Amino acid sequence: MGKGGGCVSSKNKTSNSSNKYANIAKNSATVTSLTENLKIFIVFYSMYGHVECLAKRIKKGIETVDGVEGVLYRAPETLSEDVLVKMQAAPKDDSIPEISSPSDLADADGFLFGFPSRFGCMAAQMKALFDSTGLLWKEQKLVGKPAGFFVSTGSQGGGQETSALAAITQLAHHGMLFVPIGYTFGAGMFEMDSILGGSPYGAGVFVGDGSREATEAELALAEYQGKYMAGVVKKLVHG
Repeated sequence: MGKGGGCVSSKNKTSNSSNKYANIAKNSATVTSLTENLKIFIVFYSMYGHVECLAKRIKKGIETVDGVEGVLYRAPETLSEDVLVKMQAAPKDDSIPEISSPSDLADADGFLFGFPSRFGCMAAQMKALFDSTGLLWKEQKLVGKPAGFFVSTGSQGGGQETSALAAITQLAHHGMLFVPIGYTFGAGMFEMDSILGGSPYGAGVFVGDGSREATEAELALAEYQGKYMAGVVKKLVHG
């Protein structure tokens, strides 16, 4: 992590270097019991509803894999209600809770993070959530956990790939495993007859001025990403 991320001053370093990494294995990702459903947290921020639509289809895809459950969470809002009204933000689905504490993330076996692009990077609301995970970083709670991304952009050159690429830094500092979908979706990823969001990094949707809704092809890719990630998580945990 960078400055302010919980790094310890050299004045406080222990002289016993043999204990330097003693707690990393103990505090890193724990293995879920074979009798419990694996949980993939679908954590997203959506201002106008497009990312939320992808998130719901991702959950559907995850739950086509036996023994794996998709759990929807919102990243906490950072804008005031007055500002959201002026921006004509879509109403939020009250059935989807916000992450109440960053520590809750430690309960997941895997993650899919979704967000709109802001100048080629994740939206500030999602970045604020990552910025609040300093204690998880310090205690190595997310090490080894797989994660992927899905995005929305305003245009075809608006960051479908760069937004996910820039977000990989968050995973790297936590020691998490980035899981892209590559071109495993098949011929659908080479479709040239219509506008299609998504990339080898993950599912995506183009929103234009906000009025464009996700197409069935974009939603199908999101559902596939959920199923794909569920398979990866299952293999990593159970072998």
